[in-house]
Amino acid sequence: MTLADPKEDKLKADEDAIEASKAPLIEHLIELRSRLIKAMLGFVVCFIFSFVFSKQIFQILVLPYEWAAEYLHIPKSEVRLIYTAPLEFFFTQLKIGMFGGAFLAFPVIAIQLYKFVAPGLYSHEKNAFRPYLIWTPICFFAGGVFVVVFVMRALMLFSLGMQQAPTDQATAIQYLGRVEDYLGLIMTLVFAFGISFQLPVIIALLGQIGIVDTTFLKKQRRYFIVIAFILAAVLTPPDVISQLSLAIPLCLLYEIGILVVGRMEKRRAIEDAARDEDDKSDDDGKGGDPAAKPAT
Repeated sequence: MTLADPKEDKLKADEDAIEASKAPLIEHLIELRSRLIKAMLGFVVCFIFSFVFSKQIFQILVLPYEWAAEYLHIPKSEVRLIYTAPLEFFFTQLKIGMFGGAFLAFPVIAIQLYKFVAPGLYSHEKNAFRPYLIWTPICFFAGGVFVVVFVMRALMLFSLGMQQAPTDQATAIQYLGRVEDYLGLIMTLVFAFGISFQLPVIIALLGQIGIVDTTFLKKQRRYFIVIAFILAAVLTPPDVISQLSLAIPLCLLYEIGILVVGRMEKRRAIEDAARDEDDKSDDDGKGGDPAAKPAT
């Protein structure tokens, strides 16, 4: 009498769970509607929260401007942004609410999506999918922080450095930024860098399902460098500082992706070796000496 393989029992249990989750199309549509409603409610709550605190959020986004002005010894009284239309700042606050609501509500939206598709996944697929729900918003947040702390600060240093004091031979040139233009620029950069910082997550996912490996990624490195600069030219404003600030981190993130896939391959090799050892032990146990015949 042989014992059942625990892996086969687990696979059978997964198949039974998936079979039990099958339902008519109308029930799937009802479930989808429920998930969409919950995701929308999460977005609305986060939008209201972001809109209420939109001035405080905008003040955080203005920090790179203030840091650059302080570094260039520009008086605080000259650090200002203007709006030239009656409702411009109000619509700017709405944009902040929309952007902040989408960012804060992403975990809720991702969890609702996961709960909708989870009944049709095996247990190992669920375990493989969960880490990406955590790392995706973390990487996006890291991209946004990188923009505020480094990229936007360098860009404002360059812009403010072009100001010109009035003299007998030169006319005064002063930066007077509009709140809408400033917000549009920093939101574009945050979106571009947040998406770009998903690169290690995407590479890890492709490596986990077997589409890419470290050998392939290393061979394609030089092509990716070209692609990184093309993406930086498309996603960022048409200035060298923004483009280099995105292209160089993209190349570094690509190398991080290679390291992550390499670690996954090592872990997979160890698991395969342990599995082969278990199979060999089972075969040795089955091929042992037969039971002694009873004495006559």
